[in-house]
Order: sequence, then C-alpha cells, then structure tokens
Amino acid sequence: MSDTLSNLDRRLINRLQDDLPLTSRPFAEIAEEFGLEEQEVVDRTRRLRDDGFLTRFGPFFDAEALGGAFCLCAMAVPEDRFEEVLTKVNAHSEVAHNYERDHRLNMWFVLATESQKDIAGTAAVIEQETGLQVLLFPKEREFFIGFRVNA
Repeated sequence: MSDTLSNLDRRLINRLQDDLPLTSRPFAEIAEEFGLEEQEVVDRTRRLRDDGFLTRFGPFFDAEALGGAFCLCAMAVPEDRFEEVLTKVNAHSEVAHNYERDHRLNMWFVLATESQKDIAGTAAVIEQETGLQVLLFPKEREFFIGFRVNA
C-alpha cells in the first residue's frame, strides 16, 4: 500500500465525491473530464479503495424514504475490547458505518433496517453478543450538511 497520493489521485477523490453522471458508463465520462481512459479511472478508484484512501464507495440511500428506518447508536466499549466489539458490530449488515470517538461513548455507528422494530432487534442482538449496552439516538430533525472532504 502506498501512503501517498498523487495529484491525479487527489483530483479523482475530490471528483468522486460529487454526483456521478447518471449514465450507463459514468467512469467513461469522468475519464473524458480528466483526459484518461475509462479503465484507468476504474483501476485507480479500485486501488484507492483497496489501499484504504476511500473507506466506502457507493450510493447513500435514504432508508426512511424507502420505507425503512435508521438510527445513530453509541456504545461505551472498554479499550482492551474495542477491536473485538468492532468486529462483532460490523459483522451486522445493518451497520452502515462505524466510528471510534475519544469519549466515554467511544463507538458510534448507524443502523439502517427495513423497519423501526428491526432497529431495536438488531441493537438487542449486538448487546447480547457483546454484553454491552447499545444506546439509541433516533433522528429528531434532519440536516443536510453536504459533507465533503478535500483530498
């Protein structure tokens, strides 16, 4: 794994955070913008993901708009068990993403499920598997912040 990014890699990461063209070959359009071949854009994107520069590449769906539910969750995980608990939590397909925080509640993740009832059920399973309480923080109000990180 390389620990540095080329200027081209940085430009590509920044471009991939914008809307992808809604065409049958979005990478071809991006390649044209960059003066590259389509396969190079695909290969670079795959390498950036495999090397950990992109932690996730794919669409974000609004679970509620699709009839489902989501909830922000937090846990207080003993430091010596963090990796073990992380592995157990992330094994659930309902876990959309998971972050470590420097706080008593040091593990934060989002559950996305088909129903609100499934949120509580998945949290209960995680509690059973880990022996730790899962705190649920359901959305009260929605904010659109347009999160973007410049590479």
